Amino acid sequence: MHELSQQIDFILELDKLKAVYRKALIKADKNRFENSAEHSWHISLTAHILSTYADESVDISRVTLMLLIHDIVEIDAGDTFAFDHHSVLGAQSDKEIAAAERIFGLLPEPQRQKFTSLWHEFEQAETPDAQFAKAMDRILPLIQNMQNEGGSWAQNTVFKHQVIKRNQYLETSAPKLWNYVLAQIDIATERGWLRAE
Repeated sequence: MHELSQQIDFILELDKLKAVYRKALIKADKNRFENSAEHSWHISLTAHILSTYADESVDISRVTLMLLIHDIVEIDAGDTFAFDHHSVLGAQSDKEIAAAERIFGLLPEPQRQKFTSLWHEFEQAETPDAQFAKAMDRILPLIQNMQNEGGSWAQNTVFKHQVIKRNQYLETSAPKLWNYVLAQIDIATERGWLRAE
């Protein structure tokens, strides 16, 4: 029963992710801010739907689990805006590593090791599964901002080159989606939702 108690503690801890808000706006809900739990669910389904575009073979169940757990660390570390200052983003990394140790540490072995390992794999983005997962984490905010007249880009004065750089995982992991993203970025720039160079 001790193992079950640890698992229940972890499940209860996950509920806190619903209280971590992102800069992404939910157009369908009066442009309120999206929470990180919603984001994790949305990109997991996005990965399933777009998996046919992966350039290399990916294990979609591993990709999905990475996406479901990748932001759990925000329970402790909070969320940062993707285009925030480098010093803010750099400090975030240390907070997230400590959060991963604490939160995944609630689980019994071997689940603790499995989740910790998957989280690190996602962060390092060196395997085809992790690169595709990262690409999905990048493309969904782009899709959301495009349907919302620039959304968080327009509100935060984001530049075209920043969005191109942020989505570069797509160039190698899903080239057809990369071409789609570049076309969308051009449209967003023409409409003034992104700042030109």
